[in-house]
Parts: sequence; C-alpha cells; structure tokens
Amino acid sequence: MAEVLVFHHVQGLTDGVSAFADDLRAAGHTVHLPDLCEGRTFASVDDGFAYLKSLEEGEDDRRVAEAVEGLPAGLVLAGFSYGVGPAQRLAQTRPGARGALLYEACFPISGEWAFGPWPDGVPVQVHGAAGDEFFQEDLPAAQELVARHPGLAELFVYPGERHLFSDRSLPSYDAGAAATLLERSLAFLERLDG
Repeated sequence: MAEVLVFHHVQGLTDGVSAFADDLRAAGHTVHLPDLCEGRTFASVDDGFAYLKSLEEGEDDRRVAEAVEGLPAGLVLAGFSYGVGPAQRLAQTRPGARGALLYEACFPISGEWAFGPWPDGVPVQVHGAAGDEFFQEDLPAAQELVARHPGLAELFVYPGERHLFSDRSLPSYDAGAAATLLERSLAFLERLDG
C-alpha cells in the first residue's frame, strides 16, 4: 500500500478533504494530512488567499517543511488546488517520490514558474474541470507535462466548471465527477503497488 501526503486547498483542511483522505485510508493506504492553516477554514477561495497573504514571508514554506519532516522518501505527493504547489514542488525536488496526484491545478515544468523538470520515473495524474477558470490557467502546464512524459503523466478533464468539485463539504461539490476522480486515484495507487 502507498504512503500518501495530502495537502488541502486554500479554504483549509475542510471536512471534505478529510473525507477524501479517509477514502484512501479505507482502501488500505497510509495518509498524512497536515493542516497548513492551523485549524482555520474559510468560506471562500478569496478568504483563504487573504489569510495566506497575511502570513509572514516564508511562513507557508516553513509549515510545509514541518509537515514533511520525518516522513519517508517514498511518498505519493497529493494536493488540491493551492495544495498542488507544495505537493508538486516536493514531487519534483524531494528525492524518492513514488508518484503525484495533482487535483485542480498544475505548475509548469519549464520556464520561470517551474520547480524544475519532471523527475524520471515518477508517475503523475492531473485532474480538473473543463470550465473551471482556475484550472484553465494551468491546463497548458498539464498538457506540457503529458506531452513530455507520455508514459508517466495522465491528464483527466471532467465536464463542468466548478473549482474544488471533489470536496463534498463545499457547495461546489460534484458527486459524479468526484467519484470518478477517487476511482482513478485509487487505481493509480494500486498500480504503484503492482
């Protein structure tokens, strides 16, 4: 079974993100779920970003470093939206990553915003909604990842326009798309064990 580190989205460690982690645990995986907002949740994406902007410079990175401290090298790194940043950065820069699950965001693997090239041998899935304005901005980066690493990278685009569609505790939840996302994620983790 995989050991997965999941980073929540900008609205905080919501009940929906916790429920997703529980779904992975129910399938036999070990899941670490740090709270980068230290117990706070936010009613909107804008409120979450306002909180992050209020932090001292470097505090966000310090919390991510603290979350990964002491964890083994062979992690699957997962993140939802804002949480894709730390998940993807660690997958690309921390030696030994087993895989990555990037939900509703993706950073470039080339150019000035890149964490660096995608590491050899690290499989990745990217998931997002076709009409989601946030994901649309990142779609070219996801397409580049798949084009450059066709044997490692998969891109799944879901119908709809909701951001954070997989969080069952938010009004943006789309039960059908979220169920498919979970099914594909579990299949990905199962392949890592194979």
